[in-house]
Amino acid sequence: METISYHPIGIIHSSFKEPEGTPIQPKAARGVPGTAELRPEFTAGLKDLDGFSHIILVYHMHLSRSYRLEVKPFLDNKLRGLFSTRAPKRPNPIGISIVKLQRIDGNILHVTDLDIVDGTPLLDIKPYILPFDEPEEIRIGWLEEKVHRAIDKRADDRFDS
Repeated sequence: METISYHPIGIIHSSFKEPEGTPIQPKAARGVPGTAELRPEFTAGLKDLDGFSHIILVYHMHLSRSYRLEVKPFLDNKLRGLFSTRAPKRPNPIGISIVKLQRIDGNILHVTDLDIVDGTPLLDIKPYILPFDEPEEIRIGWLEEKVHRAIDKRADDRFDS
């Protein structure tokens, strides 16, 4: 299999200096401000993005050093298959977060609902488009009885290297 490499287009800035204590999902980070700072050569790509209320940040979870195929997720104490969770320790530590776009100043995107550690490399930005991104029928597996707890949950040290 060939190697795939990506190069960051920017960096995410937040008040969270380490994973422990960071909200585990954007819904748990309601109102938490931050910025995504693009490298200057990508600024032109922000044209027309200001018409969207929400954006998807795609990022490299740079503090994740290894992975396990079974993990105890933040909302459970039972071992679960990695791919049935959003645990940060993954073979390819890529994260996504849907955040609210407040404004754009040059190459700086001001956002809220940010659940990302400061200094995280930004790989891509996509507009969140509800008619495209919201499936009509969903099932949420083992999280069905636990998802309501995510709003108050913060990361602990269970995924530290």
